[in-house]
Amino acid sequence: MRIVVTGAAGFIGAATAGGLRAHGHDVVGLDAMLDVAHPPGARAPEGVQQMDVRDADALRLLLADADVVSHQAAMVGHGVDAADFPGYATHNDLGTAVLLAAMAASNVQRLVLASSMVVYGEGCYRCDRHGEVVPAARRAADLRSGEFDPPCPECDRALSWCLVPETAALRPRSSYAASKVAQEHYAQAWAALQDGRCIALRYHNVYGPGMPADTPYSGVAAIFRSALRRAEAPRVYEDGGQTRDFVHVDDVVAANVAAVEDVGDHHVGLTPYNVCSGAPVTVGQMATVIAQACSGPEPVVTGEYRAADVRHVVASPEAAAKGLGFRARIGPETGLREFATAPLRGD
Repeated sequence: MRIVVTGAAGFIGAATAGGLRAHGHDVVGLDAMLDVAHPPGARAPEGVQQMDVRDADALRLLLADADVVSHQAAMVGHGVDAADFPGYATHNDLGTAVLLAAMAASNVQRLVLASSMVVYGEGCYRCDRHGEVVPAARRAADLRSGEFDPPCPECDRALSWCLVPETAALRPRSSYAASKVAQEHYAQAWAALQDGRCIALRYHNVYGPGMPADTPYSGVAAIFRSALRRAEAPRVYEDGGQTRDFVHVDDVVAANVAAVEDVGDHHVGLTPYNVCSGAPVTVGQMATVIAQACSGPEPVVTGEYRAADVRHVVASPEAAAKGLGFRARIGPETGLREFATAPLRGD
């Protein structure tokens, strides 16, 4: 098949394009080469056209013979300030809307969308007394005193986290998260209007070789790795007990290949899948694994916090296993140890 991959020079986009080629697909890549994701003035690598996904005329030419679009292009990062809204909306919301309009004009009816676990906001929680609940907002006084877990909104008791299914409500807590929800909503509307088929892959915390180092696109794993390369201890926020799912980029590529080859008439509208390792760890545990693998200084738990951060968000991998035949193969213990000495982009 002929696959158009947006964001094909980025961390996940480049790996996905390579994986699709390895499976025999004809891949056409494009990337806007934004300065926040690449060194200023960098040009698109060989095999990738330097093009902004918001360029409707160029897109229509590129999509003329496409079978599937793999939409990986996005401005990412924390996006915790409302002042960030225009940037995320311009690149992610408008970019996706222009792409979908061009797909409609070119009669391309299959889309794989790179979404994110941030659409869930706080994850899934259960109270011993009230069952599954939406946690109350973390209070400033609690955070200052080192009480980081959100309380039950009914009785103020401590909550336990549970696995987030794809049916969970979408509750974005940042400008980036809001833009990813908007991308899914535009794709769902496009599918209804154009009889399109879309698989939205909700990536969890992606890491691996080639990850950007020390940029707004860096995840916490790369930030810790960069600190260790400077012989500095990783600085862990809160008490290090935040729970996440770290999924290796090779597994993300496998999920994308499965989605590209599966999206078709048996999918109706938009179908979301969590893309995760299925083996959650705390941020503190992750920092310790990387530090030990680097023979570096032990992580420092700072107690610092950002009020907008989520405490626990851990996904269920079952829908992807059933619907796509995808299960991650690289567990965090193995993958994070290898990542500790893997090359990063910008090192």
